[in-house]
Amino acid sequence: MSAVPPPTRPAGRMRDAARTQAEILDVATQEFARQGYDGARVDEIAARTRTTKRMIYYYFGGKEQLFTAVLERAYAEIRRQEQEADVEHLEPLAAIRRLAELTFDHHEAHPDFIRLVSIENIHDASHMAASPTLSKLNTPAIDVIGRILEAGRAEGVFTAEIDAVDLHMMISSFCFFRVANRHTFGSLFGRDLVAGGTREHYRRMLGDMVIAYLTAPPASH
Repeated sequence: MSAVPPPTRPAGRMRDAARTQAEILDVATQEFARQGYDGARVDEIAARTRTTKRMIYYYFGGKEQLFTAVLERAYAEIRRQEQEADVEHLEPLAAIRRLAELTFDHHEAHPDFIRLVSIENIHDASHMAASPTLSKLNTPAIDVIGRILEAGRAEGVFTAEIDAVDLHMMISSFCFFRVANRHTFGSLFGRDLVAGGTREHYRRMLGDMVIAYLTAPPASH
């Protein structure tokens, strides 16, 4: 696609560029999450933001780049929350439980994030693979988990031979399933995984499960 020149903005609607881009990303997140990548329409996003398709192309380059930007912002948000939690001052058991709870809370509060990740998996993570930003976002989070695991082993608290990526997967899989499979699981078993009355039960279950695995006596061979 050839470069799009800066759009002509209607009189009286001069808006800050950063705010405009944020508004576009807000609506694009909703549109992609509801309609999927193939079903989402840039025209609809433009109409809902009271802007133009031309302006969206100017800021983001096209639909593919817009979807990538949506993914980048979604992942940046959970990484930001993890950094702000500042768990490394806690003792290892409390730090890991806090990280697990943070993921639990985030996934519950951001069902669009779950939908976007599911959509990107349908597309074989092609947008993520092409984004240099996304590959760098996860590194700090994995490094934090790795340091907590090292501290726990040094103190003799953690016994499991698990690396930071596997622990991240263990936590994420529980939190992701609970939101992504809410409706199918409920249809099969008559239990709403995100119902208010069961929330603390599952939140505590996640932390207990992770801690139990990390502190279990080594299996004899």
